[in-house]
Amino acid sequence: MERKDAIELLKKYNKEEFHIRHALTVESIMRCFAREYGEDEKFWGIAGLLHDIDFEKYPEEHCKKAPELLKEINADKQLIHAVCSHGYGICSDIKPEHEMEKILFATDELTGIIWAAAKMRPSKSTKDMELSSLKKKFKDKKFAAGCSRDIIRAGAEQLGWELDELLDKTLQAMKMCEDEIEEKVKKEI
Repeated sequence: MERKDAIELLKKYNKEEFHIRHALTVESIMRCFAREYGEDEKFWGIAGLLHDIDFEKYPEEHCKKAPELLKEINADKQLIHAVCSHGYGICSDIKPEHEMEKILFATDELTGIIWAAAKMRPSKSTKDMELSSLKKKFKDKKFAAGCSRDIIRAGAEQLGWELDELLDKTLQAMKMCEDEIEEKVKKEI
């Protein structure tokens, strides 16, 4: 599968800047994790890019409508499983099995908290954010309240990581990818 096909599909079902930005963010951090683990950056990135393919247009069928939409670009079973497993326990009964799926599950919600925290900083950036600042925001249940801390904790547990490790690794990935994400946003929106 080519990224251009994935982008076209994403834009077919997602029109809001927020959703496209989120998809591009998750794509970039998944590619970053793939590099760290010596895995297929393209595949991990496309899974991140398309993980919420059905959320904007079909929120009540999130992770259930995705297989049908992904078939439009001849997505293989592995990609469909990855996309559907990121909603495990909330809107899907498909459990993350592979390391990539577990990372996608764990980092999806967390990227929302990190971006929200970055927007509150004078720099509006993740690049100067410290783990201690992120931990404070994470503990404040009213901050970015739509981002489930329980899912993030469950994701860390699935990975066998301490919560601080997940927070730090995801923050570092976002710092490394921030410029790349902004370039993609300018190009795609």
